[in-house]
Amino acid sequence: MTAAITTDATAIDAADLDAALAAVPERWPDDDPAIEPLIDAEVAALASAAAADSLARDTYWPKWDSPWWQMALLDELGRTDRIPTSAVTAMVAGLAALPSHGFPIDDADWPPGVERWRAASCHCAIGTIDRVLARRGVAVDEALPWIGAWYPRYQLADGGFTCDEAAYRVTDECPSSMVGTLAPLEALVERGPSATADRAAAMVLGRGLRAGSATRHNAEERDAATTWPALCFPRAYFYDTLRGLAAVTSWATRHQRTLPVAAIAPVVLDLTRRFADGVIVLGRAPLCDRTTWAPAPDGGWHRRPAALTALAAAVSVPGTASPPLTRQWTAVRRSLRALAADGRLTA
Repeated sequence: MTAAITTDATAIDAADLDAALAAVPERWPDDDPAIEPLIDAEVAALASAAAADSLARDTYWPKWDSPWWQMALLDELGRTDRIPTSAVTAMVAGLAALPSHGFPIDDADWPPGVERWRAASCHCAIGTIDRVLARRGVAVDEALPWIGAWYPRYQLADGGFTCDEAAYRVTDECPSSMVGTLAPLEALVERGPSATADRAAAMVLGRGLRAGSATRHNAEERDAATTWPALCFPRAYFYDTLRGLAAVTSWATRHQRTLPVAAIAPVVLDLTRRFADGVIVLGRAPLCDRTTWAPAPDGGWHRRPAALTALAAAVSVPGTASPPLTRQWTAVRRSLRALAADGRLTA
């Protein structure tokens, strides 16, 4: 059925998918040695007094060069252990001090007199920092007990999440977001088996890893979905098809679940065709051309263009091979083949 694999993803079975995966060579590239001094500089910056001041002022802003994003980037590079303890401690303290430990949906949910864009977190943020802190050795449920309750509290009817609070007031459809769901799903996978994790994975699989929302409220996601096959790094809270595939593969592997071949096959086959040599080449740089809130000279906050650290700039260039994503793609293929051998890729 090799010819069918190249033309009709709906007609393949687990054996066909396994054959396509087996045809791609395993690659475990080291990071470019040129980024090692940049990693050292990122670590030094995180250990500095300036980082402590930044975290005391705000844990999240500005993008993409504040401690939050530096910590997330080190984690994405597999260098979580390099995050200084001082930065971890300050991050936990800053999150604990947020005026709101929830996702305010209505005006009445907000504490009085706060700057709303700084007073609470969103699902992308919580999923990201939950995962980073846990990998760095923080007992998140002890240090920040409200985070664990966050996921079931704000999960939508279809299992997804969205960082658009207005979507929670929509009653005639369920405008969840792939972008808003992925970081929570990744964190839920780390937390262990749960019905909440299963529902989030089902939402992503129900979209075939690649479809934008079919709703009126979130119609703009259908346009965004056209960019998802173009892989990116670092991802921050951005979505691409390899990220979605990696998340559901990790969920099935670690939580002892099955994966439906029909849901994953189109993305798997697309990736095996485009990256047949096993090397992932970056297709876009979504961190560019963004704006951010940042401290202003007068002590307030203002909007300015978002800035990349030297490390983020070096590892995000479209058209270049990405060692971190190449390693992820190899790990995903290996895990999918193990699931196939175990009979957990199902019709």
